[in-house]
Amino acid sequence: MRVFTVKGNQVQASLALPQALPENGYVWMACSREHFQAELALVQKTLEQLTGQPLVDLHVSDLLNAHLPSRFDYSSHYDLMVFRRLAQRSDSAPAKASGALRLQGKRPGPPVLHRMDTSPVGFAVFDRVLLSVHPADCAVREAYASRLLASTLPAAQATEGADLRSAGARGVPASPADMMLRIISQMVDSYLDLRRELSRQLDHWQAELLNPRTRFNRWDALLQARLALHQLEALCDDQRTAVQTWTESLDNWGIGKDSAALREHELLKIRSRDVLEHIERVVQHVRRLEHNTETAVQMHFNVQSNRTNDIMRTLTALTAIFLPLNLIAAIFGMNFEFMPWLHQVSGFWWTLGGMCLVATSMGLVFWRKRYLARTGD
Repeated sequence: MRVFTVKGNQVQASLALPQALPENGYVWMACSREHFQAELALVQKTLEQLTGQPLVDLHVSDLLNAHLPSRFDYSSHYDLMVFRRLAQRSDSAPAKASGALRLQGKRPGPPVLHRMDTSPVGFAVFDRVLLSVHPADCAVREAYASRLLASTLPAAQATEGADLRSAGARGVPASPADMMLRIISQMVDSYLDLRRELSRQLDHWQAELLNPRTRFNRWDALLQARLALHQLEALCDDQRTAVQTWTESLDNWGIGKDSAALREHELLKIRSRDVLEHIERVVQHVRRLEHNTETAVQMHFNVQSNRTNDIMRTLTALTAIFLPLNLIAAIFGMNFEFMPWLHQVSGFWWTLGGMCLVATSMGLVFWRKRYLARTGD
């Protein structure tokens, strides 16, 4: 477990649970789900010591549930937010232990979907304490903690290459609720790192679907990709519902009349709307990928149908050309003793010439009517 004590613009990190709240500030306790389960009694005792109220048993179950969808709940002492992240799981992390998208079979879809981790992250937001429960390999927690600590250092001591946009540029979060929203915003923005690779893979498949010289045979992978996109859309809808419920609950907060409290409350609303806007962007992108994939499939079948029509039209025209030739051959193949040209030396050549003339005339007629022309690919 990592504990961060925030006092104004100063942040102190430690590994031990705090015994008391700072005089001016709040405490962020971040731990993995396994550590939270193992040290549940100690965490509950610390929360009761700091806030006067431990977590409710049902909320503890929600924080320990690795398959819970995004949701928001509250009690009289704290708010509970469970938010499923969209992150890229490392190749070394086992898919069984992570929240990777569940696809049946051999999972032949795009590799980026196999590495997409959707494990839930739980937040218990008290007035002056934030408890966050993360997956064991949560890179978002480590990245935000590093930026939070870097934002308190002087510019000369800042680590070279440190990205201070998430924390330093906007200052240290003023409250546990503000910190929760910033962490959630970073989790939503982490999807932007995945969409480029996912878009590239789906664009490649669309090009194959519409290429007349390519025989597309990845229908199983395309089906799995569409199923995964449907799951992503449902996951984002749950995220949006949870954050929207949290935003609506802000109107019921008891806020003092001093300007600082009102300003902080207004900033929470603004930041909540910003998180909602980011989630909407993810939802729109996922839906656009679904629509593009569906459109490419429909265009593929339309092209295939058009090619089939071209082939059938050509075969029909050739059949129509050979029909009179078969008729002439059938007439002269009758076993009658007396037939015109049957015993003449030039009868064969006249018949053959007439058949060529009929075939050429009908071929020219069909060509002018574009029955024998190929439709442009």
